[in-house]
Amino acid sequence: MPRRRVSLADLNRSTATGQAAGLPGPALPAALGGFDTVGVSQHAHPTVADISECLFFSPGDGRIWLQDQRMILLHSEALGSLRRELIDSIGLDKARGLLTRAGYVGGARDARMVRQQWPDADPPAAAIAGTRLHALEGVVQVEVVHVRYDAETGDYEGEFIWHNSSEDDEHIAAYGVGGSPACWMQVGYATGYVSTLFGRMIVFREVECRSSGSAHCRVIGKSAERWDDPGQDLFYLNAQDFVGTPPAAARAPSRKGTLGASPGSVALAGAPAADGATMVGASSAFNAACHMLQRVAPTAATVLFTGESGVGKEMFASMLHRISPRQAQPLVALNCAAIPETLVESELFGVERGAYTGAGASRPGRFERAHGGTLFLDEIATLSLVAQGKLLRALQEGEIERVGGTRTITVDVRLVAATNVDLRQAVREGSFREDLYYRLNVFPIHLPPLRDRRDDIPLLMGHFLAHYQRKHRRQGPGFSQAAVKAMFNYPFPGNIRELQNLIERSVILVNDGEPIAPHHLFSSGEQPGTGVMSLQLGADTTATLHMPWAGGSPPATQAAAAAMPGVAPLHQAEAQLLRQALHSAAGNVASAARLLGISRATLAYRLRKFGIPAGRP
Repeated sequence: MPRRRVSLADLNRSTATGQAAGLPGPALPAALGGFDTVGVSQHAHPTVADISECLFFSPGDGRIWLQDQRMILLHSEALGSLRRELIDSIGLDKARGLLTRAGYVGGARDARMVRQQWPDADPPAAAIAGTRLHALEGVVQVEVVHVRYDAETGDYEGEFIWHNSSEDDEHIAAYGVGGSPACWMQVGYATGYVSTLFGRMIVFREVECRSSGSAHCRVIGKSAERWDDPGQDLFYLNAQDFVGTPPAAARAPSRKGTLGASPGSVALAGAPAADGATMVGASSAFNAACHMLQRVAPTAATVLFTGESGVGKEMFASMLHRISPRQAQPLVALNCAAIPETLVESELFGVERGAYTGAGASRPGRFERAHGGTLFLDEIATLSLVAQGKLLRALQEGEIERVGGTRTITVDVRLVAATNVDLRQAVREGSFREDLYYRLNVFPIHLPPLRDRRDDIPLLMGHFLAHYQRKHRRQGPGFSQAAVKAMFNYPFPGNIRELQNLIERSVILVNDGEPIAPHHLFSSGEQPGTGVMSLQLGADTTATLHMPWAGGSPPATQAAAAAMPGVAPLHQAEAQLLRQALHSAAGNVASAARLLGISRATLAYRLRKFGIPAGRP
């Protein structure tokens, strides 16, 4: 197949042509993304519109997501300032290495997102998605010159032209035009993206650069073994001894944070528990709790988990036991809320035969069964004051007596407790013993609610989706973008337990081959919020910013948003929204500002900006 020059505009036009013709996927050659391919099947690939819908804005809590990865809008000038500081303080080579590796991490992370979101896309088609992601993230516009990929041998070769490189802009502003290429992060990104996508090291090299006087930037990517001298390129990735897989030093760390199985170790790589459950998370709150767990695990200290119902206290307690020196001994759990008050003592301490009517045999209590291991008492705040007093004595003395018995039994137990009640407040109210509280509160670990750790939501969604698809023998492409946005906005009063139930329900309700939609998730009266903004692109790739208002939209705002055309430039959409609000408020600027949820001064400024006169437009 002859090689030919292909631009993204060509690919977009051919994609739109194929969809307009009613084809199930994009028209050729867009399905191949301008690739010369050997032994590659033709699957639909993610379009610019598909990729743009992965970008979510949530100004209510100050976060931006690219699917399950938190992003930031960073001033290019600020990044340029950091670049100058690095070069001036540690030298050009070290700064280049740091920035190249940072780019590699971003590229590898984007590749995993594309692979997860479009698992059926061929590697060449998925590779084209990387060029679109780079443009969507505001880094550079990529023009595909040619790419060749052999699916049988894994051999790869590609050539690209980069336009409007933000790295070049900042480097030239600081140092002028020099003698060497300067798009270090972009080269690292391309290397990380394609290497992760193809599962082997693909080295990209910038052969022309605006920073060295060329009219544009041109990069070539080839399998590492096809370069005569890849050592210099791999040097900046700390991978001089490359053998055939992406270098460990340059691999992006997994964001699925889990505690490893070895005692006292934390590994952000995923470690399934004995029962198949896995602790999944990426938020700072989750990672902080994991590190605290790591610190306390090698000790025998009592641990108190606090947090709302459903945040994962039992899972953390189980993981604490598995990474502690007591992991070979039993973990015994007791839900204090599920035991009648009359039976609490016998459940904790055991009972001797004949101690009361119906006690036909002696049996050990939870303390004895947990000897040498860990005793987990869930919902400990539900214990009566009498039971609290007996528990306190057992903890202080390390000795128990069975109900109806006279013999003292020494026990070696590590106590782990959990509660969704504010124990300090319970002490003040007199419903919880102060001395027991201080006995339990040796090493408290608070687990925040899921609404405060939204970075964990997409990871949990993917984890439970895979689990319940296996359990219920269902198949499907995953979640629609509308479902992902709805889950980001939902407050989750039931926390992780509720999210788990929503996913299982949706897996059961959805038809095979159909993506999970909001109505599959929220079919029992739940009300998802509307605080996330998203980009949607029409066939002409013009962006519209869809802006739901957190807490529900005022009627005038809903009417104005509904009046906006489906695809329009952002400034036109904003101007039309302002006119509609003014119309609904009969020309009163203050009332229109209240309808829009902004200040009068802000609205007045925007009216002047768009040349809209105050009063009824």
